[in-house]
Amino acid sequence: MADKPSAGAYWAANIRLISLCLVIWFVCSYVLGILMRPSLKDISVGGADLGFWFAQQGSIYTFLVLIFFYAWRMNKIDKDFGVEE
Repeated sequence: MADKPSAGAYWAANIRLISLCLVIWFVCSYVLGILMRPSLKDISVGGADLGFWFAQQGSIYTFLVLIFFYAWRMNKIDKDFGVEE
């Protein structure tokens, strides 16, 4: 990881992964929970409409899944670039 092209590629992969995770979380919390709530009101999850569920619970569950996905994927990226612990 001492040479510059490798360091740049490592950080590019890291930023790409962070961007992907943020986009997924934004879609689940903002788009599905707020913007699409009226169109998701006919689908029921646990007694509440799907839009409300995404606003209250779905974005939190998505965030937790994204934490584990990010850790798993970063470990793989670290191994690919030779900077694993």
